[in-house]
Amino acid sequence: MISVCMATYNGEKYLREQVDSILAQLDSDDELIVSDDGSTDSTIEILKSYGDPRIKIFNNSTDHGVNGNFENALRHASGEYIFLSDQDDVWLPGKAQACVEALNDCACIVHDAIVVDGKLNATAPSFFAERKSGPGFWKNLYKNSYLGCCMAFRREVLEYALPYPKSLPIFQEGWIAMLAELNGTVKFIPFKGILFRRHDSNTSCTARKSSKSFLQMLSYRLKLLRLIAQRQYLHK
Repeated sequence: MISVCMATYNGEKYLREQVDSILAQLDSDDELIVSDDGSTDSTIEILKSYGDPRIKIFNNSTDHGVNGNFENALRHASGEYIFLSDQDDVWLPGKAQACVEALNDCACIVHDAIVVDGKLNATAPSFFAERKSGPGFWKNLYKNSYLGCCMAFRREVLEYALPYPKSLPIFQEGWIAMLAELNGTVKFIPFKGILFRRHDSNTSCTARKSSKSFLQMLSYRLKLLRLIAQRQYLHK
């Protein structure tokens, strides 16, 4: 069973394209878990208009923000295969199948993506090539190349990834994948599974250049290492 976990917030502009592309790849017993962070536009109305029992909507009433919103979705997921999804991309045919097959012998996978603008015009043929993406704990601590909307993982990962630390200094995909690197295996597969829409409203840190100073980045990495060490100790 697949659980696609999507975090929404005022996503009416691109939401229908994304939901259509996801539902086309889900079986009747799969689910699209949507955690909404208090949208004031027509996001909820769009989701309800499908009348599809696979779409399950949950209000994020506690820890607001991107990480808290995704964590709320993950807590409601019941599938063996967990996919992360933004509200504004488009899944390409074969994504779900390629990810499930790749997860047969690893804990977490990251697939490639075609980078597009707001109107789906391609701006880069490969996110991996642009970001120099690849596995490795220390490599990704230095420069994160995990992209949440390109990630899927086995349910076992949630056992050590949740709950997120309240002071987590990064977006949740980095936390999930780095713990998976230490407790299982993370694979980067060349399959281009989505049109990754890059626009002014992107929230992922991998969607834009960091504005932090060297000292801020060093402090952030040391804090992250401390949080990871604490979590590893608790889950020995």
